[in-house]
Amino acid sequence: MKHQKKPLLLVSLVFLFVGAIVCMNDILLPSLKTSFHLSYTEATRVQQSFYLGYLFLPIPIAYFISKNGYKISLITALCICILGCFTFIPAYFLSSFLLALIALFIIAAGVTLINVAANPLAAMLGTPQGAFARVNFVQVFSRVGYALTPVLSTRLIYAKDKSILFYQPYLVIGIGVFLLMIFIIYSALPNFKPVVSKGFGFFFILKESRKYPQLFWGAIVMFFYIGADACTAGFFISYLQDKSIEGFSPDKAASFLSYYYVVTTIFGFIGIYLFRFFPAGKLIAIFGIGMIVNLLICVFIKTSWNAYFMVMLGVFISIQFPTIFSLGIEKLGDFTEKGSALMNIAIVGGAVFPPLQGIIADRLGLQISYLVPAFCFILIVIYGWFCAKKEYIFIH
Repeated sequence: MKHQKKPLLLVSLVFLFVGAIVCMNDILLPSLKTSFHLSYTEATRVQQSFYLGYLFLPIPIAYFISKNGYKISLITALCICILGCFTFIPAYFLSSFLLALIALFIIAAGVTLINVAANPLAAMLGTPQGAFARVNFVQVFSRVGYALTPVLSTRLIYAKDKSILFYQPYLVIGIGVFLLMIFIIYSALPNFKPVVSKGFGFFFILKESRKYPQLFWGAIVMFFYIGADACTAGFFISYLQDKSIEGFSPDKAASFLSYYYVVTTIFGFIGIYLFRFFPAGKLIAIFGIGMIVNLLICVFIKTSWNAYFMVMLGVFISIQFPTIFSLGIEKLGDFTEKGSALMNIAIVGGAVFPPLQGIIADRLGLQISYLVPAFCFILIVIYGWFCAKKEYIFIH
């Protein structure tokens, strides 16, 4: 397998910031819940505002990429992320929950553009045989961003006078993204441009996707996976702060969230190695079974080890997103941009399942609410075995 290492590293840095931005949702939910005195259900508007954009943005974004190429699209995406990050400043000083949600939606538009453009770009930066390893490689950097964010952002948010400065992490991230954007503008990143084709309508893409079973079913499974991921991480800090479970302080709970993402990062790298020996579908299924078992332990067992069981979820969720995404867009040829758009539309699952978990948490408690992501992973396991049976991928 051959890779274009320098451009691949540059794309990886983009995903480092994407990881930090997306992880901020997990920090923002409990902090806004406290700051604006919200219920768990109301607080899940954080995820809704972030993920709803995936419902209608990916298709026009795919069309934009086909017209302008990947490099210009990435630069545009970073500009949008910067705007969203800086919008948190007036949201804080005006004490506006609505403006904070608008800022999240703007950021989501930029992240969506990055996902639609950068994942296929990473797949193109080398020989076809290494596409899955490259997509997993850049996604591991997003996990690094996840791992660094909880502790650092929590220290920025919670002031000594107990005020909640939720804009400060976004100010830091916005400045970092601005510097990265300048670097990309003057870099030698290839401006690949996909073949321009007609038929960017949602129903057309959905109809055509039936020709590619791994894409059609992959999009459905992605819907459930993102819902499970958003639920698992979004309520992670609240779970550990719950006095009936652990009763941790915000700082201590954020530390364990960092451990969760560190474990996810480590096993993301291990997963890249495992692709040399196992079909991707089989790995998804095996890791998915581990996820279900661990979630059920977190739901039905209450011991001093619960925090560590939550951290161990990072082992099994580590390879899921990049592998499901890669399987979905495998061997699509000129349909790749549209397939990528469809896979990104499925990310709207992150707006659907957290509110369901929030309702259960408000009524039955946080611990039992983790049955929601456990249910989602049942379908992911089925998809993994489906792909393994069809032998869609082997990495040598």
